[in-house]
Amino acid sequence: MELLRFATAGSVDDGKSTLIGRLLHDSKSIFEDQLDSVSDASQRMGLEETNLALLTDGLRAEREQGITIDVAYRYFATPKRKFIIADTPGHTQYTRNMVTGASTADLAIVLIDARKGVLEQSRRHAFIASLLRIPHLVLAVNKMDLVDYSEERFEEIVAEFGDFASKLDIGDLTFIPISALKGDNVVSRSEAMPWYEGTSLLHHLETVHIASDRNLIDVRFPVQYVLRPHSDEFHDYRGYAGTMAGGVLKPGDEVVALPSGFSSTVERIETMDGALEEAYSPMAVTVLLSDEIDISRGDMLCRPQNQPTVSQDIEAMVCWLSDSSSLDPGAKYAIKHTTRSARAMLKELRYRLDVNTLHRDEQVERLALNEIGRVTLRTTQPLFFDEYRRNRATGSFILIDEATNNTVGAGMILGEPR
Repeated sequence: MELLRFATAGSVDDGKSTLIGRLLHDSKSIFEDQLDSVSDASQRMGLEETNLALLTDGLRAEREQGITIDVAYRYFATPKRKFIIADTPGHTQYTRNMVTGASTADLAIVLIDARKGVLEQSRRHAFIASLLRIPHLVLAVNKMDLVDYSEERFEEIVAEFGDFASKLDIGDLTFIPISALKGDNVVSRSEAMPWYEGTSLLHHLETVHIASDRNLIDVRFPVQYVLRPHSDEFHDYRGYAGTMAGGVLKPGDEVVALPSGFSSTVERIETMDGALEEAYSPMAVTVLLSDEIDISRGDMLCRPQNQPTVSQDIEAMVCWLSDSSSLDPGAKYAIKHTTRSARAMLKELRYRLDVNTLHRDEQVERLALNEIGRVTLRTTQPLFFDEYRRNRATGSFILIDEATNNTVGAGMILGEPR
C-alpha cells in the first residue's frame, strides 16, 4: 500500500491539530481509550465538546497554552493509502520545527482561518513549503462555519493567496473549504457548501498522484554500511547496504563507485525478504557487485554516464536552527550529506531572505535562529550531490556544531558557486 507523508502548517489557532484530530476520528483511526482520555482532558479544561486537537498536542505545555510547540507525528491508514502526518507549529519562533517536520513531506496542508484571511504566517509557511520543494500544496480554508459557509469569502482568500503563490515555485496547488471542528469537507463532502464542486480533503489525500514525484532517472545509491558476515554460510559475502536516493537499479546494470571511479556490474539486489528484480527510491536494500571494489560508508554508486556533481564547494540555502549560536562567515562545522561526513567552512553569506516579503538582505553579517540565507561552503572532502530541486535526498545536508554535537543548520544545495 502506498505511503503519503504530509505536513500541516498555518498561523496560530488556525485549527491544524483539530483538523488532524478530525481526520483520525472520522476515519476511525483512534482507539476508544484514546478518545476517552481526550474526552476526560477536555472536561477537565471546562470544554463543552471533546477537543480533538488534544490527540496531537501531547506536551503538557501545549495543552496548557492551546498551541503546538513540537512537531507531532501521527500515523493512520485507510483502505486506499497509508499516511504519516507531521503537525508543525504555527508560531514564528518555531519555524525551524516546521522546516524539519516538512522536509520529507510529499504534500503540505496550509490552513487559513476564513475570518482572518491570508496572514504573514500563511505566506511564510507557503514559502517554506516551496523552498523545501514539497510537490503538492493544499490550501485548506478552515472555520467556514464561522463565516456562514460563504462562497464569496472563500473566493476572496483563493484570489489573495493565488496572487502570492504565483511568485513561488509551486507545482500543484489545491483549494478546499473546510470546517475541522464540524467535519465539513474533511472526510466527506459537506452539505452546507453545495457551491463547492471539489472533493473532500481525505479523498484528495487518498488520490493525489505522488509516484512521479520521485526521481527515477538518476541512479544514486549512497553506501551506508558494508556487510561482511565472515561466516561459513556467507564466506565471501560482500554487500553494500543503503537506501536508494534516486533512479532504478537492476541486476546486470553497470555502475561506478565514487570517489574511486572504479566500475562494476550489479550482481544481486537483496533485502531481508529475499532477492529483488529492481530497487528504487526510497527502498532500503543490499547491493552485491560482480567485482571486489574498495567501497566504504559514504561512497556512492551511480551510472557511468549519469553521475552527480563531485565538488568541495557548494552553494546552498540554509535555515539556521540554533538558538545558542549564529551562522557566521569563517565558522567551521561538521557536515552530514547522505551517508557522507566531512567538515565545512562557511566561505560567504550572500544574503538573508525575508520569508515574509521575499526581500534579499545583502548587508547581513550573520544568520540567527529561524533565519534563512544563501551561503557558499567549502568542505574537507568532496560531496556527491545534485541540485535540491532535482533530488531532495542528494541535494540536502545538515550542519553540526562539533563542540555540542547539536544540529544547527539545514541546507538545500543550489549547485556549485558561480
